[in-house]
Amino acid sequence: MRIAFLCKRKYMSKDVILDRYARLYEIPYQLARLGHEVWCFCFSYQQADEGTWQHEAEPGSLVWSSRTPGKLFFPDALLYPCSVFRELREFKPDIVIGASDIPHVMLGYWLSGRLGAPFVVDLYDNFEGFGQARIPGFVPLFRRAVREAQLVITTSQPLREMVEEVYRVKGKTLTMPSTIDTDVFKHQAKSDCRQALGLPVCGVLIGTAGGLLAERGIGELYQGWAQLSQKYSNAHLVLAGTVDANLPPPNDERVHYLGMLSHADTAKLFSALDVGVIYLRDTPFGRYCFPQKAYEMLACDLPVVGADVGVVPYLLQSLPQAIYQSESSDDLVRALEYQMAARQLIDGAVEGWEHVIARLESHLLQLLT
Repeated sequence: MRIAFLCKRKYMSKDVILDRYARLYEIPYQLARLGHEVWCFCFSYQQADEGTWQHEAEPGSLVWSSRTPGKLFFPDALLYPCSVFRELREFKPDIVIGASDIPHVMLGYWLSGRLGAPFVVDLYDNFEGFGQARIPGFVPLFRRAVREAQLVITTSQPLREMVEEVYRVKGKTLTMPSTIDTDVFKHQAKSDCRQALGLPVCGVLIGTAGGLLAERGIGELYQGWAQLSQKYSNAHLVLAGTVDANLPPPNDERVHYLGMLSHADTAKLFSALDVGVIYLRDTPFGRYCFPQKAYEMLACDLPVVGADVGVVPYLLQSLPQAIYQSESSDDLVRALEYQMAARQLIDGAVEGWEHVIARLESHLLQLLT
């Protein structure tokens, strides 16, 4: 197949092309490794190097093209669709995939119609929760694009159900959680990882990584820590990621903030901990997202606790004692104390991207029959 893939350049504070980061990179990369020709078009909302990159992905091919807005943002953005269309008219894609946000889904829908190719939407989140949804006309056009797609991929089962019920999708729907690089996220020696990160070798380490934001539910962990730290003198709280300026980590000598970590160091962190926390609040984001840290923690054989929001109860259904009521620091403390004592792992293996995308390939091929 010849596949056109459309997405934004920056994703979760990473550069999709240069960092080769997560879902927006792995979908086209793994499809190329299955033998397909994949051409990816990225529009960067921030300044970034423009150009074309060819990444090794034998036996197929993977090409990335990136455009960056000039000083006059909107004229560049308005000219971009026609520029992509001219290039894709020569490429003649068999399938067009629109991903990452509302503009790229709408662009994919328009291009697929002009090119006469099946249209696929990838929703890694509820895009109506993004700021772009406030632009007049965007939501109706976005919903139409999703509704008319031949295949809609969602990152969680709750999001799939919402899309089916609210958008009334005409084509097929598929739940495809964002998984991980299992060569990076895997069991490692706890003591070695603690030493590598400068963490206490002894003691009980509780922690998490990601957006340490009040709107995501980090406040309950900070409140719970105030209780736990008084009760357990050997407990430590370890954090990494983006800090909320209005809700910084607790000022405590047993709280260790590691800043922004690379993938490899995040894997070390999850191997260094005794209990990981998957925090979420009952918001549109929390209900429909797939917290990637969940798979990362489970792949590192880390006992976890998680909020009763969205997909998390599905992931932790084999261990209900590890599920806590969102926005209840007391119930979070209960779940943490259970796991501090039990250290129970969640049932089920985490698949790598190559297995996940191999299943997606079969659905794409069906669109061409």
